[in-house]
Amino acid sequence: MGPTHSRFAAGLATRVERSSTPVHGPQNPPVGRAFFMTSDTIILIPARMASLRLPGKPLAAIGGEPMIVRVMRRAEEAAVGPVVVATDSAEIAAAVTAAGGRAVMTRDDHASGSDRIFEALGIGDPKGKAEIVVNVQGDFPMLSPSDIQAALGPLADPAVDIATLALEITEDAERTDPNVVKAVCSPVAPGRFRALYFTRATAPSGEGPLYHHIGLYAYRRAALARFVALPPSLLEQRERLEQLRALEAGMRIDVALTRNVIFGVDTPEHLDKARALLACRN
Repeated sequence: MGPTHSRFAAGLATRVERSSTPVHGPQNPPVGRAFFMTSDTIILIPARMASLRLPGKPLAAIGGEPMIVRVMRRAEEAAVGPVVVATDSAEIAAAVTAAGGRAVMTRDDHASGSDRIFEALGIGDPKGKAEIVVNVQGDFPMLSPSDIQAALGPLADPAVDIATLALEITEDAERTDPNVVKAVCSPVAPGRFRALYFTRATAPSGEGPLYHHIGLYAYRRAALARFVALPPSLLEQRERLEQLRALEAGMRIDVALTRNVIFGVDTPEHLDKARALLACRN
């Protein structure tokens, strides 16, 4: 079994079970039982094989293990609660459970990772014991456990519905790159901001730092339920950024700053970059 923090390991099954409930995807896919909750926080990692630019990326080898397993390990090391991979792929589920992790099978027609983790939450925690739900992207191999811990910080403020991360942009090319999403925000405390907008444009204008939004989210459970029930919003569809749906609905998103370099692996070039960075660290 992989190095799971002992505080949260007890009672977590290391296999996936078959469900009698029909779901989309592979015939008779395995589905996890209810989670053994030892914390009010749970980390869910959505993962799917379908990727236009890098098919099968969750199973791409990085640092000697599948990417999804590496991300799972970093999430376990954060030691904030049980870690579960939510997937529509039997291959991903098999890789996770072979590494000693926990997987839950979900439908294959979800529009976003947020929808996928909400289904997984309902399967594994139907009694609502988890109050905080952390959505960790399965293609963040450079993620540090401290980043997950930092993302939880803003939720100490009861006015905050959703918390996320951002990194100050230091490379000029990233300031104008539409693939680098910018968080436009106002400071509320040292190292913490309130998000006013997210955009692919270079914003805000004028002198001062720009912040690269990192798509890791910590939701209050009620906020996640409200979010996935909302229809896609106008600005969300225009910018192709689902977090704008929450802002347009009046939900508060606060941003914690990180100094760690985190990026999603979406292309073969990103994968090569991540492998090279990990090789330098080792």
